[in-house]
Amino acid sequence: MDKFVSKLKLDFTENQKLIQLISKIDLYKGKWNAIEKTETIYLKELRRIATIASIGSSTRIEGSTLTDKEVKELLENVKISELKNREEQEVMGYYDTLELIYESYESIPLSENYIKQLHQNLLKHSSKDDIHRGNYKTISNKIVANYPEEIQKVIFSTTEVFLVENEMREMIEWTNKTIEDKSIHPLIVIAVFVYEFLSIHPFQDGNGRLSRLLTTLLLLKNEYVFIQYVSFENLIEKSKKQYYEVLMEGQKNRNTENENKENVTQWLFYFLDKIEMLSQKLDAKYDILKSKGGYLNERQKEIKRFIEKNEPTKLADIYTYFETNSSLKFSIHTLKKDLLYLKNEKIIQSIGKGKGTVYLMEK
Repeated sequence: MDKFVSKLKLDFTENQKLIQLISKIDLYKGKWNAIEKTETIYLKELRRIATIASIGSSTRIEGSTLTDKEVKELLENVKISELKNREEQEVMGYYDTLELIYESYESIPLSENYIKQLHQNLLKHSSKDDIHRGNYKTISNKIVANYPEEIQKVIFSTTEVFLVENEMREMIEWTNKTIEDKSIHPLIVIAVFVYEFLSIHPFQDGNGRLSRLLTTLLLLKNEYVFIQYVSFENLIEKSKKQYYEVLMEGQKNRNTENENKENVTQWLFYFLDKIEMLSQKLDAKYDILKSKGGYLNERQKEIKRFIEKNEPTKLADIYTYFETNSSLKFSIHTLKKDLLYLKNEKIIQSIGKGKGTVYLMEK
């Protein structure tokens, strides 16, 4: 048994619970992957909302004070040359790296070089991080929990500097090999990887934020695409006390004479519980967004409501309604563009051609 697997110490009851939990997550994975193939408009808005929440939560876990509203305003009005402080620099670094992962995860391998590149990208806006950005640590560090009023608490010590490169290489090789040969379920492998990464704490700064970005990367690479539409970071922020407690429980025998008793079971269940909770949150957010008409302007929402009440209906009927009953006045050319947009976004469908075309809701 290799040293990573030996840290999974589950009794029969825990093993049964693990199987059930993974089955629920994988069932949702299949359901959501089917949704993603047919939807467009709602997914754009869900990802936008989740991105802001993820950036805000992940930076606040590390001590930032920016609210989600402030993060949103910064992203909408940002000028890189005018980032005023470290908090704003960290927000932009997280945003840039998260977007890079969303857009390119299929072509980003799990390797030391790419992890270093992601770290460099994460800290690229901070001049204070010039010296160590993209390089493994040269000074010993500790995992520290940040609490209000600038209170810090040491959670545990991490891998010594001279051991970092070897431990990172060993962990990455095990992760890639185990996922490739399918000997252990990928969700378990990812949970162990994140635990090991945090335990090694390979960089001088930014390890917590990078661990959450790597979580997203690995989940996406293993087809858990729903992770980009709901904020995993937000759940960690809301359970920060438990997050640190399960890490401490796993860590308490690490690098001690009782090292063979190192146990990641509590961390594993914490990690998987949060992913399962994400599926419930995403379903709720998706249903609410869809009921409100998604990312539509007021005119498009009113067109949608009219078709819902009068389907099937023709272009002339829709235009007559807006001419006589609505405060929203617009040309028939604009109406045609809106109908085409709603159709392309799979909100409505059309049957027939020319003047005989009728519109109804997508089923």
